[in-house]
Amino acid sequence: MASMRDLKGRIGSVASSEKITGAMKMISSAKMHKAESALRRVRPFRDQIQNTIDHLISADAEYSSPLTEIRPVKRRAIVLLSSDEGLCGAFNMNLFKRTLEIINQARMAETENPVMFVVYPIGKKASKFAQKLVGDNVEIVTADEMTAKSSAEDIARFTGELTREFIAGKVDCVEVVYTHYKSASKQILATRQLLPIAADDLATGEKVERNKPYLFEPDVNTIYNEVLPLYVLSSMQEAICSNRVSEQAARVMAMQSANDNAKELLDEL
Repeated sequence: MASMRDLKGRIGSVASSEKITGAMKMISSAKMHKAESALRRVRPFRDQIQNTIDHLISADAEYSSPLTEIRPVKRRAIVLLSSDEGLCGAFNMNLFKRTLEIINQARMAETENPVMFVVYPIGKKASKFAQKLVGDNVEIVTADEMTAKSSAEDIARFTGELTREFIAGKVDCVEVVYTHYKSASKQILATRQLLPIAADDLATGEKVERNKPYLFEPDVNTIYNEVLPLYVLSSMQEAICSNRVSEQAARVMAMQSANDNAKELLDEL
């Protein structure tokens, strides 16, 4: 049985831990609200791009783009998002498990020509995990300018590089593995295909009234090819911002749980 001195020491230690977890919860909560505001600022841009595409699709004209080209997948790129810091529960582990599922499912379905995976880890945790994936059909590409806290300019540069890799045929498909933010208490694992752009994704906007006359200058196809890269960029920005909010929400819940456990332990002691 613990002595009175031991109990007092443990009580002091747990009380200190409770203060730390409580402070971390408050800090993460403030960061979550800030990241949530950034996510709300990204969505109007994406909505406006979608609205423009809806008008273009409703026009009676022919259009095509290399970004919508569907070809046999020989090299499949996966952008794996994660956090730079820990203490956010199973947030990162769930992302890693989803990535492993994608790779293992492809391996099980392999025919004569196995798919080569090109993984782009974003965040310190993803970079450490990605080293364990290196194998016969997995290649790791480190984007030096990208971290879990990269600026909009860095995201635009990285997305442009991915787009050029796809157009050049160096990769045949680009996907993003991230956590979609629904609310402070609910985040969902998601996999979004960036390239090639699926026709179903482009048709998700509201239907445009065809009786409204629109004049396109210089022409529909030119505008279409100018807008699609912006559509890809907006999708990447939304995924990254959503993942950032989800990270902070997961950390708030983890710190709340740790705080509650500390209080229960204090009562027992």
